[in-house]
Amino acid sequence: MELERISPVNNQLLSDYWAGNEQLLSFYQYPYHDESFQVRARYLKEQTYDRKELCEVIYQFMEPFGISEKSLEHLRKLEKGALAVVGGQQAGLLTGPLYTVHKAISVILLSKEQSEKLNTDVVPIFWIAGEDHDILEINHTYTIVNGLPKKKIYGVDHRKKTLASETPIDHSLMKQYIDEIFKDYGETEYTQALYQSVLHHMNESKTFTDFFARLMNDLFKDEGLLMIDSAFLPFRRYQTSFFQRIIEKNEEISASVVEKEQLLEKRGYGTPILASKENANLFYVKDGERFLLERKNGYFINLSANVKFSKEELLHLAEESPEKLSNNVVTRPLMQEMCLPVLAFVAGPGELLYWATLKDAFDVLNLQMPILAPRLNITFITRQVEQLLSEYDVTFEEVINGEVEQIKHRFIESIQEAEAKNKIDQIRNMLEEAYKDLHCYLDSKGLHLEKIMEKNKKYHHMQLNYLNQKIEQEVLLKHEHTIRRLNTISSELYPNQNFQERVYNPYQYINRYGQSLISDLLKLPLSISESHYLVKF
Repeated sequence: MELERISPVNNQLLSDYWAGNEQLLSFYQYPYHDESFQVRARYLKEQTYDRKELCEVIYQFMEPFGISEKSLEHLRKLEKGALAVVGGQQAGLLTGPLYTVHKAISVILLSKEQSEKLNTDVVPIFWIAGEDHDILEINHTYTIVNGLPKKKIYGVDHRKKTLASETPIDHSLMKQYIDEIFKDYGETEYTQALYQSVLHHMNESKTFTDFFARLMNDLFKDEGLLMIDSAFLPFRRYQTSFFQRIIEKNEEISASVVEKEQLLEKRGYGTPILASKENANLFYVKDGERFLLERKNGYFINLSANVKFSKEELLHLAEESPEKLSNNVVTRPLMQEMCLPVLAFVAGPGELLYWATLKDAFDVLNLQMPILAPRLNITFITRQVEQLLSEYDVTFEEVINGEVEQIKHRFIESIQEAEAKNKIDQIRNMLEEAYKDLHCYLDSKGLHLEKIMEKNKKYHHMQLNYLNQKIEQEVLLKHEHTIRRLNTISSELYPNQNFQERVYNPYQYINRYGQSLISDLLKLPLSISESHYLVKF
């Protein structure tokens, strides 16, 4: 396994963040440097958390998955005052896109780094967004078929906005889904053991979140990655007083986010949340579905759910049934700050952007925004792809910039059957002349069949088009090997005009490299930085 660092690719936000652009950094509490970690650590040491209850909740969540000795060690440290590096993601199938794993690796590496630099215990925590209800966003993955990315969807129609932690999986359908995916992966020396492991965790799972958590625990148990599901009932109860703080300051929170987002847009970074002053930034959970609450005339309402709460009623609901409340993109970071001693939050580019709207919302609750640590950006380059890059003399950056697609276009142009196309064009011209002669003859005899003749002529042209397409297909088929090789480069490194880490899941690469992929990655000299890492194996 080899590591190469390159400059960040095609992301202005990250470039501005690492460059220390004041236009952007003013939206965050801390710039990213060592002094910030020292200041933040001192701040957290002055805060109070119910660590005993928190650790009991995390233990309850993780214990059914098989909590490792390293995780237990981290729990003991957390209870005794350790700080935390936190990252999170939705409960995607087969862990979701690679960047989920990259986030977890980022969390682990940063917690180790800061433990040494600060000379204090820092533990890694992964916040599973099990309360998210967008099942269509997490019910699929991609594989590579004939050199092209192929979307694989778990075949159940989820029209309700049910929480991932309450959405059951159909084991029979899920097995069919996993079978299809592993068939596309192809057989290696690691396939059978990996396949059986995934099936085992699937069979032990009841919901999307269960399946996700079991796979993540399996991948990271040796590193002691702690996990908590935002929708876990004991965790919801732990959050009771925090929900009440959010409800008490609800209007101020909403107003602060709207104002901050408007300023962010003026600075040229867009409107990532589309905030509104009426949005309560809380969901009401009814029969497993989430319904966004709005404030109108002094009440918290959702017409679709047919609910209407006064402020006092919502506070009472938070006290008696906190599981009926759920955070949105605004209140989740606030809840996280109240629940956990967050030294730093590992964020993807999208999170980094929407967190920029929240600084004043933290102030409303007398909280501090934690340090934002951009997650690692990693692209895997297999031996096959590395050989292809060498053969066609292209770099990763050139792939991202479309050079391989241009090579493929030029190649296809070079192999086209120009003579065959010319002959078909000659037939078209002859056809046009023949129909003109026929039209003149019929017209001279008083036979007016223009519409029928035009329809008949169009039919012949359609047949010539069909013939031309078939010739082109046969030519491409004749050169399929070369085209597939070029497709493989693009599909592996920049599938669907997107980074690999946003499309494929880690099992595609574990199947090729082996189950030590994660542990071997963690041994590389990776660090949170502006670099994009290329990992070659």
